[in-house]
Amino acid sequence: MFYLASQRLQNARLAGVLLLGLVLLLGGCAATPRLSENAAQTLPAQVFIQDVPFHGQRDYQCGPASLAMALEHQGVDTSVEALIPQVFLPGREGSVQPEMLAAVRRQGRIPFVIDNRFEALLTELDAGRPVVVLQNLALPAWPLWHYAVAIGYDRDTNELTLHSGETPERIESFRRFDATWARSDRWAFVVLTPGELPTAIDAGGAIDATAAFERVQGAQAALPAWEAIATRFPQAAMAHFAVGNARHATGDRGGAIAAFRRAVSRQEDLAVAWLNLGLALDERGNTEAAREALQKAADQTGPWQERARRALASLDNRPRHGP
Repeated sequence: MFYLASQRLQNARLAGVLLLGLVLLLGGCAATPRLSENAAQTLPAQVFIQDVPFHGQRDYQCGPASLAMALEHQGVDTSVEALIPQVFLPGREGSVQPEMLAAVRRQGRIPFVIDNRFEALLTELDAGRPVVVLQNLALPAWPLWHYAVAIGYDRDTNELTLHSGETPERIESFRRFDATWARSDRWAFVVLTPGELPTAIDAGGAIDATAAFERVQGAQAALPAWEAIATRFPQAAMAHFAVGNARHATGDRGGAIAAFRRAVSRQEDLAVAWLNLGLALDERGNTEAAREALQKAADQTGPWQERARRALASLDNRPRHGP
């Protein structure tokens, strides 16, 4: 019953780190990325995330290696060898983005694709979150895809620190890094425990990421994430709706009803929330309130109208007991 929004994920292949030197040439004409006035005033001058493990990336395996670094920093007991069969596609000599995200979900963590602005990357680093980034180290017509893990920055020197290739704590200028990152549409993600949210994300992105996680790990595992989204984005009706579905799935009928009520109070025409509210109220024996909610759903055209009408008919045809 929960909302599922499709994510458009660009398929990209990885081709190792053989042309790292080419980055210096291709980035030569790029401009240093500029921060917004607010970010320039609030972000600290230097950030370095301690204790991010390093795994050398060999033979087109920078996807599994980067993933292992991010997951291990989140307390997941894994290894590059364990992740290779999950994300490495020999026929494509690399790892594509959907497989990278799916592997994170299988490990009980949520991958959040962050806003594709340079300051969003620095903001996540400032929050202590390593960021897996996708670069194209060659030209758009002949891409050389490469995953690395950003772990720090220095605004005074305009330099980023990454675990990249065979080099731990590799230093790249903002300008050269952004030139290669831009060729992937600045695609990057953070790995978080359910209940944590990245700073640089909107309600829609957070809902999509959590819905994908719930499909793999179930409602109970996803509930802390849904509650965090509803708290961060209190006007997001779909977040409250998802809380209601998760609470209902875990047996909390009262909590589900409260969440569905919050959802329809934010978006009165959210038919599916009225439908689920009516069904939940009926389960609790509150027939009149259930009928009212189901009628709200049935009055609205759309994919949920017929189901609401059937639920109303079932309610009206039910034998009544009493004097």
